[in-house]
Amino acid sequence: MSSESIDKIITNEEFLPLVQKASLEFFKIYNFFLSDSPEFTKKFYSNLMNEADHFEMFLDDHGARQNKAWTFFAELVASVRNFAIASFQLKHLIDRYPDYNTGESENEKSEFLAEANKTLDFFNESIKSLFKTADAEAKSLNFVITKDKLSSEEFKEVAVNKRLPHNADEEIVGDEEERILELSRKYRKVTKIFREENLGKKRAVSELLDLIPLKIDEKKAQKIKNMVHSVQSDYDTYVKNTSVEKTNEHLKKLRGFISLPLHLMEMVRWLSHFYERHEDEIRKGEVKGKIASIIDKNLLLDRIVNFALYYSDRYLQKGNAIAEKILTSYVKNIKYELPVPHPVGFHARPATYISLIVNEHGTDVYLVIDSQRFNAKSVLSIMEAGGLIADRGLKTVVFEGDKRVLDDIKILSEHNYCEECDIPRELNYVRILRNIA
Repeated sequence: MSSESIDKIITNEEFLPLVQKASLEFFKIYNFFLSDSPEFTKKFYSNLMNEADHFEMFLDDHGARQNKAWTFFAELVASVRNFAIASFQLKHLIDRYPDYNTGESENEKSEFLAEANKTLDFFNESIKSLFKTADAEAKSLNFVITKDKLSSEEFKEVAVNKRLPHNADEEIVGDEEERILELSRKYRKVTKIFREENLGKKRAVSELLDLIPLKIDEKKAQKIKNMVHSVQSDYDTYVKNTSVEKTNEHLKKLRGFISLPLHLMEMVRWLSHFYERHEDEIRKGEVKGKIASIIDKNLLLDRIVNFALYYSDRYLQKGNAIAEKILTSYVKNIKYELPVPHPVGFHARPATYISLIVNEHGTDVYLVIDSQRFNAKSVLSIMEAGGLIADRGLKTVVFEGDKRVLDDIKILSEHNYCEECDIPRELNYVRILRNIA
């Protein structure tokens, strides 16, 4: 009994009228790009994103990427989609930026918006170049693109200057305090990744090639973005529209510092996807070379690293400071009297270990001598206290702060602050942080 393949093989001539029809909306957007002074709104990028996605699916369903004649054209359409998604995320940030309550100075705001618009200009030029090449490729494949174009009226944003009154009932969420503490801790984990991997550093062009995909790639960008999205989901589920949000100024600010890196890391994800597929040395072939010749590799890497990653880190670090204030506001302070390290007191090594513990947890802890309080997050502050302790000949000192943090400092003290031994297993994270530092 013979079986017949489900897929029917069609000729190029049979495919042409199908692709010509499927391409209509996609190329209407290209013609809009060519019009005088087109206005690129968020609604425009949303439309481009959707139409490119639909057209890409049509080409994939018909096996275009596996066909020698059509594979380059299909990759061009996919590349337009990548840049459309990145552009939508960035345009959303630019439009919403005034609402994010970042507390930045006017100079900082102007700097970010100037860099954001510079990046968006690069995206627009990239999309236009990809479209132009797709147009030429269509002609070489013997199908004629539409002359129609979409009207700018279809993409105009409606200015919203009127809102309904905020009179919805405030929601009551169980275990409110613990949920707020948990989302603050989750937020700090993301900032820790950036800090440990030094992802927020601005880099010269000569350094960019060493970063992607060795230190950051599509998968890692997606992982970080998912971590931030999880924090946003927790916030919107357990904090948004609750009484605690209205009364806690730190929570209101934190929401903006969640959204900013979330959208920036989504950009990194799609731009890294494009770079890894078409610009780096992982994938070889004629199509890769053709796509790479359209987009300036150095400009692409510069925008990934010196814009998206740089500002992700900047806003994560600002948000981290707020998350630490939230954690501190909810902890119940206690005091432990602990021995002074012997024989030489709080010199650089024990001070460093204590600082690493305190900074890892994120809450405020103080070393207290009489009425003087020394910030245990700072190595220099602890060493300053160490000088006073030595002058007075003290054998014990008081630490004041979050019990979770003091418990770890107590373990450290029980091992004489690791003056003669390695860091205990219970404090393994301190060993990791020490090695990174």
